Parts: sequence; structure tokens; C-alpha cells
Amino acid sequence: MAIGRGQLFRSFREGLLKNAPPTECEGPKGKDESDRYDITGFSPDFQCVGPEPLRQKCKKKAAALSRPTGYAVMQTCLQNLIDRMPPEILLKILSYLDALSLLSIGLVNKQFYEMAHNNGMWHKIYFAQYGQSKNWMPKPVDEVLEKLTAVVVQERPECYWRRLYFRTMAGYSERWRQELRDINPFTGLPSHTERVLRSQRVTWEITVCDKRGLEVTFQQSRTFFSDSSVTVCWGSRHWPALYQLSTLQLDGVKREALSSPNIIKDQLVNLVLLSPGIVIGVWRGRWAIAFVMASFHYHRLVERSLLGTAVCPYSVPKDKSPFDNADPYFGLHGYTVRIVLHNAVTQMMAGHFPRLSGRRRQVHGGFIQLNVISRGDESQHSPFSGRISLPWKCEAVEGTVENCCMMTLTLMDESHSPFWYVSTPVSMMLNIKEPSKYEGQHFVIKYQDAEGKMRMELVWMEEQRQYFLIGLVVFIATAKVNKHFGKAY
Repeated sequence: MAIGRGQLFRSFREGLLKNAPPTECEGPKGKDESDRYDITGFSPDFQCVGPEPLRQKCKKKAAALSRPTGYAVMQTCLQNLIDRMPPEILLKILSYLDALSLLSIGLVNKQFYEMAHNNGMWHKIYFAQYGQSKNWMPKPVDEVLEKLTAVVVQERPECYWRRLYFRTMAGYSERWRQELRDINPFTGLPSHTERVLRSQRVTWEITVCDKRGLEVTFQQSRTFFSDSSVTVCWGSRHWPALYQLSTLQLDGVKREALSSPNIIKDQLVNLVLLSPGIVIGVWRGRWAIAFVMASFHYHRLVERSLLGTAVCPYSVPKDKSPFDNADPYFGLHGYTVRIVLHNAVTQMMAGHFPRLSGRRRQVHGGFIQLNVISRGDESQHSPFSGRISLPWKCEAVEGTVENCCMMTLTLMDESHSPFWYVSTPVSMMLNIKEPSKYEGQHFVIKYQDAEGKMRMELVWMEEQRQYFLIGLVVFIATAKVNKHFGKAY
């Protein structure tokens, strides 16, 4: 894999030149030296290798023949040794390559492409890495199995074992696809996403690049799974300064998780919130990075983590627009909101709110409003325990940032499929302008992106030591609704 096509061509060319005979080739005596070379296909201005008199004679002969321009070789001196080699020998040589090198050499030319897609070689590579060992079998049984295997390989269609190898390497199997078909009725998401991610040993790594072009990759330090998202943390003392960062890239990889270090407690950081789903902890008083934390929504998380490459990333397929036979006065109907407040340690609040609808007259500023919890309806208000906070860890240091957490929101349409989904860090701010009849500190949590926005109102009851959720409104961008349904709301 380390040898690219340019290096491969260069190696072949050097080998041919090394084995080429000297310039003054031996030929039949009594003939002109220019007759010893086949110059058919050369243009009159071609370059001949040899002494000056010989070059002049060859040039005159080429001009007389006036053949079309081409890239021929001297038939006597530089013959294509690869074409002369038997295919069996070439296949034997290629069989010693690994999968990625075999994939690369298939890009050289048509001949190598056909050989690099040989079913027999890929069958050997596949079973060498993913097949079961047969060392325990008696020799006669082993020989019978080899004969049967040869028949099976010949019966498979072209490139079957090659495709199967890369699908298996990427974790693409029908088993985890079947496990993801079981949908949780409360979240509208696959019920076994966490189990699939753990069984496939999926972790996430973050690659940062500074302005000088230097790249550093960090492995995750810990994860926290909720019912609809996963929060991932990266803690290290070797982060570059924040002002030196140029790019930041997240990748899902398949490997063993790392162990957690010993911890002591302190609070020393400020947070920089990046959308979507990323928060960076910066050491207070300087721009050095202490940790990075991210939250990923479960919707197609397995596919986004396992499928695709850096060159061709996985793209979420577009859902087909459902048939919308609603009353023309309604924009949305039969929708459900699932919202969870959590951090990397625990879950503070989870709410499930079905049967939501919004009329067309509720369209304001390019958004359709869905009233989930009304401030004036006390029967809808609900308490929940736990302080809004975001614990963090950086190797031997640990702390907690107050009034900040992760929010995972899923808006499901009437078919109970995710319509708008987000998992992101949010901050809680004091709400002095809109007091209520509740005695206590009023807070508000806001979030907005190109597809929607959310507003949540909370009251902290000191005596009960808990929050009351007294208001929740979700807004969906009309552009997203119009594109999905083909309407003009």
C-alpha cells in the first residue's frame, strides 16, 4: 500500500533499463547499424540512443517512412518483459501481496486490474484473516476441503471475495443490520445501537491540524451512552494551543477501547462550544486545550462510523417524502418530541411528548412552531432531579462546569421516523425578563441551527432541590418542511 502507482512504474522502468543490452547491439554482419532497430511507429523527430552517425541515419530512415507518432520501444533492446511473463507466474507473485497492496496494483493497467480481482487470491486473503482455522483437521479431510473450496471459489461471481473482504473489514454485516431494525417506540431510533457499537468495538478518534500543517490524532478517553446519543471525551496534556488550530476532524474507527487513568479533582477550564456536538475545554488563563468532548446522535450512527472512507465519506440517504393528506390549515400533525439532558456521567432529564401539531398560521420568521409544554398550563409542568453540569477529565485532573450539559433532541414525524435530530452541548442562562408564579431562579436553554431551534424554560426550586420544566417550544424551518413534503408552507 505504501508503493503508489508512480513508484511502481518507476521501479518497472528502472528494471527494464537495467537489463537492457548496450547501445551498440550485435546484429547480422554486413548490414547498416540503423537496420538493427525497428523504428516503425516513430515520428521523424524521435530521439535515437547511440553515436551521432547512427542517430543521423535513424532519423533519415524515420523521416522516409513517415509513420504516425507513437511510443514504441526498440524491439531488440527493450521488450515488454511483463507481457512475456506467463500469467501463472504473475498470479503467483501477486499472491504474496496484502489486500491493500493488491488493491493499489490493480490501478496500474488493465492486465493488472484483471489479475488483482482474481477470486482465488481474494478467497485466500479473506480466509487468512476472517476464516476459521483448520489445523485440527486430519490431513485427508483437509485435502477434501481444499478441493471443495476450489469448486466454491470458481462458482462465485467475479469480485465476490474481494467485496466480501472489504465489507467484513468495515464491519458491514447483515447481523448488525438486523439488530438495528428493532425500533424503540419512544425514541424512534434503533433499540440496540449501543450494543452494536460495543460489539463492533467502535471508538472515535479526533485529528487536529495546526496552521503549520502538522497533524496529531487523539484516541477517546471515555464514553457515555444515553437512550438516543453517545457522548465522547478526549483528554490529553498534548493538545496544541486553540489559536494554532486550523482543522478538526472526527472519525469512527474499529478498535479496542482505552483504559481510564487515576483521577484527582479540580476546576480549571473554560468551555468553547462548537456546533454541532463539540465542546473544547481550555485551561483558564491560557489557550492550551485541556480536553475535547463530543456528542453523537444515534440516528444512523453505526453506518456513519463504520461505512465510508476519508476520500468517500458516508452520506445519509434521503428518506422518501410521505404522502401528506392533512388539512390545508395544518403544517405538521402527529409529531413526537424526545428530549434528553445528560452529560458524560449521568442523565438528568428525559421527556417524551407525542401528538404535537402546528397550524400554518403559526409560521413566523421562517419557522413552524410546535408548542410542547405551555407556561400557562401547570398540568404539563414536570420536575426532574439533578444539577445541570458537565463533568470533565484530563488524565490526572478532573472538574465540573456548572450550567452546561449535553442535549439530545429527536423530532419524529407521523410515521415515527426521525425528522430533525441533534445532539449538542448547550448552556443554561438566567431568565430575568420572563418570571412566573414559581418562586426560584428562572433559567432558559436555547439552541438553533439551519433546520430548527428549541427553547426550554426551567425553574430551580431550592427547597425541593430540583428543577421544574415549565416551558418547551420546538421550531422547524419551513424550508426543511417544504423540501421534505414538496409543499409551500
